[in-house]
Amino acid sequence: MHLWGSRMLRKKHHRHASTHKRRVEHNGLSAYLAHYLEWMKVKGFSEETLKRKDSAIRQFIQWCDERDLNDPRAITKPMLERYQRHLYYYRKADGNALAFSTQNVFMSAIKSWFKWLTQENYTPSNPASEVMVMKRPQKLPAVVLSVEEVETILYSVDSDTLEGVRDRAILEVLYSTGIRRKELCHLQVYDLDSTHRSLFVREGKGSKDRSIPIGQRAIDWVSRYQDKVRPQLLIDGNEQTLFLTSYGEAYTSSALGHLVRRLLDQAGLNKPGGCHLFRHAMATHMLDNGAELRYIQAILGHSNINTTTVYTHLAIETLKQVHAATHPAAPANTTVSGHGDVD
Repeated sequence: MHLWGSRMLRKKHHRHASTHKRRVEHNGLSAYLAHYLEWMKVKGFSEETLKRKDSAIRQFIQWCDERDLNDPRAITKPMLERYQRHLYYYRKADGNALAFSTQNVFMSAIKSWFKWLTQENYTPSNPASEVMVMKRPQKLPAVVLSVEEVETILYSVDSDTLEGVRDRAILEVLYSTGIRRKELCHLQVYDLDSTHRSLFVREGKGSKDRSIPIGQRAIDWVSRYQDKVRPQLLIDGNEQTLFLTSYGEAYTSSALGHLVRRLLDQAGLNKPGGCHLFRHAMATHMLDNGAELRYIQAILGHSNINTTTVYTHLAIETLKQVHAATHPAAPANTTVSGHGDVD
């Protein structure tokens, strides 16, 4: 195997903060936010959850600050509904609206915060209790890779290089297990049980752990990566993260997304998307081959099976093939003929 030149340099990769903290400490509401985050930390919430709550509530406090609101007791349900409308009409720098999921993340954080404020007797009642989160329209994934397209991507990776072995192992795990980008970033070296062909996913969505199956091909590639590649990337002997960058660091979600996007482009797949393409592909291909929806739900880590039902719509291609092969009136060469009027 070949080293990949300057990418193997052992200098520390400087990470830039992905988000800039909004300066709201001068507002009286920020003290309540600090107490809330401290309470969450004591209760065992993950750092990732704390960051999300902090970011969402800071944005709300900034909105309040612009309206001279600095006391939680002064905030009413109509004010919160006005903020909800603000999120709905807000436009990002590129002119696009916030996704419904993003709007709901912001509002859910605020609802949780006010629930805590009420429980701790900082407010006499909870103005957010009856604020409804927006109903997110169910959308099909824009792109679903075929089995052939997935294989094309996998086999386009140059596995004669150390970097290629790692990249192939990452793609194999994404396709075999359907785990989310962030879940792959959090994998530890001891999370893969090759004997029982299972993978332990820690702190998935909702901070929930789960064990899921993993295919033998993915296991073989991860084993090859661990034996031949990871020791050469490792800088800190105490580092337990499974997949490491060329700088010996754990992947961030952003860095992993860029890597997968580069591999897709490299394979000539001119389709939008990244890591989630493999999650959609896994679920759709399993469903096509007869897997029950409840099993796919467990693997994907969906708390509600309604979220998983979107994949039943993606199986339409297989249904069309079966219909064309078995229905007597389905073949394309069937002609319309007959006599008389149509009633």
